Amino acid sequence: MSAPKRPLLPALAACALLLIPATSIGESVLTSRGNAGASLDFRIIIPPIMRVLENSHPNLLDAEAGGDWSAQQRLVVVSNMKRGFCVTLRMNHPQVDAWRVSAAQAEGVQLTPVSDGYRLCAPRAGRYTLLLDHEFGATQTSAGGALRWPVQTDITAL
Repeated sequence: MSAPKRPLLPALAACALLLIPATSIGESVLTSRGNAGASLDFRIIIPPIMRVLENSHPNLLDAEAGGDWSAQQRLVVVSNMKRGFCVTLRMNHPQVDAWRVSAAQAEGVQLTPVSDGYRLCAPRAGRYTLLLDHEFGATQTSAGGALRWPVQTDITAL
C-alpha cells in the first residue's frame, strides 16, 4: 500500500510564506503633496581673550640731574571682551617718593589715579597701544643712582 498523498501541505507552506512580510522591502513612499522642511540652529562660541602683546620698559633707570627718574612704558593689549579691560599700575619700590603717569597715546582709554597707583581702562574690545610716561621722585636717602623698574602691571577684564 502506498503512502497517502498530501497535496495540501505544499500549498499551505506557500501561503504561509506569502503572509510573512519581506524584510528587504523599503518603507519609502513618494508623494507629490505636502512640504518637507528642516531648520538648522548654529551657535558659534568665541572664547573671551585678553592678551598682552607687549609690555616694554627699561629694566634699570638712570637718575637724572636732580636725582629723579623718568621712563616710557609701551603697553600693547588685545581683547575681545565686550566691556573692555582695565590695567592697574602699582608702585612696588620703597625708594620712590612721588610718582606721576601720563598717557602720551591713549585712544579712548581713561587714566585715573587710585589709592595705590593708577588705573587705565578701555571701554570696549579692540587692540590698544598705550605709551605711558612715568616720572619718579626719589626719597632723600636714595637720591641719585640707578633704580630697577618700580611699577607692577596687573590687567583685569570688566
